[in-house]
Amino acid sequence: MSLLLVGIGLAVAITFFAGSPVSRAGAADNPQPVSQKTIDRPQNAIVSRELDKSLEKKPPEARPKETPKPPVVKGPEDESLKVTIPAMGRIQNARVPYADGDNEAAFKRYAGVHLRGTGHPWEREANVYIAGHRLGYPRTDSFLAFWDLNAVENGDRVFLTDADGKRYVYKVFKKFVVEPTQVSVTQPLEGRNIVTLQTCTLPDYSRRLIVQAEKVA
Repeated sequence: MSLLLVGIGLAVAITFFAGSPVSRAGAADNPQPVSQKTIDRPQNAIVSRELDKSLEKKPPEARPKETPKPPVVKGPEDESLKVTIPAMGRIQNARVPYADGDNEAAFKRYAGVHLRGTGHPWEREANVYIAGHRLGYPRTDSFLAFWDLNAVENGDRVFLTDADGKRYVYKVFKKFVVEPTQVSVTQPLEGRNIVTLQTCTLPDYSRRLIVQAEKVA
């Protein structure tokens, strides 16, 4: 009897400490609810100073201002000019057409030719290139028209008038001689409006006499 009581006592003790397999299985299948309550959060986010600076909005970089381009000035449809050079006896209100350099008919008929493709007096930057014969053709306006171009000196005036009657005043600043192949003299000078006068040199007409004047009014 005493042995039976001891055995029952041992069984109760083992059940108390170890628990039954059924109870352990039930605990795994039905876990106790876990509290979802979290620590109270601050109303404003806490950011480090370094990070806060990196998040600051930087003002957009200022773009370099573009220099406004001058408006395009349109001249008259008729691109012919009238030229007056007080230092030259035959260039007094002489009509000069806008024509190609190989237009010999224009060179024979007129005192000079404003070469097509070069600039106009109404433009901001231009080289108004006018060429004429030294001898020319008798009984035409080309006869001896540019004979005395060599008499023009620095400081002399050249007057151009467009087809609308607008007058442009130029002041001579340079006189020199070039080879016939030196076509760079037809190019404009940066930021300037000039007129270039050309004729052949004496006595053999092998080179080109050049006179340049800049617009002053």
